Amino acid sequence: MSDPAKVRRHAERVRELVASVVRSQIKDPRLGMITITDARITADLRDATVFYTVLGDAAAQSGTAAALESAKGMLRSTVGKALGLRHSPTLTFVLDDVQDQVKHIDDLLAQARHADAEVQRLAARAEYAGEAQPYRLEDEANEDTEETEDADEPRSGDRR
Repeated sequence: MSDPAKVRRHAERVRELVASVVRSQIKDPRLGMITITDARITADLRDATVFYTVLGDAAAQSGTAAALESAKGMLRSTVGKALGLRHSPTLTFVLDDVQDQVKHIDDLLAQARHADAEVQRLAARAEYAGEAQPYRLEDEANEDTEETEDADEPRSGDRR
C-alpha cells in the first residue's frame, strides 16, 4: 500500500495531465466544453477515475463521453509516461453531475424558505387557545387559600 500523500499527489497530477491533453491534443469534434473537476487513484496506483463536467445538453454530454472513450489510450499512455510508474493506471471517466445536484439542493432550500415564511405568516395571526397566562401565579394562589380558610372558621356571632 502506498503513502496517502503520494496517492493524492499522483491523483492531482493525473487531473492536470488529462486536462492539459484534452485541451491541447484531442481534436475530436464531439468533445464539448469540458472541465476536468477531479481525479482519484487507487492506493496501488493501478486505476484512476477522472471526473468531468460538460457545458450543454444531454447530446453534448454523450458526445463528450464518446470522445473521451476513444481518446482513452492516448490519455493513458501520456499519463503513464509523465508519472513514471511501472504500470500506467487505467482511466475511467465519470460525468460529474455537480450542477444538477446544486440545482436540486437550491430547489429544496427555496421550498424550505417558502414553508418557513408560511409558518411565520400563520404564527403572526395566532392567538392563545385559553388565557394569555395559563399558569396560576403564587399571589393568586395565596388569596384563594385565605378565602377558604375564612369560610371554615365559625363566625363570632354563631353559637352552637
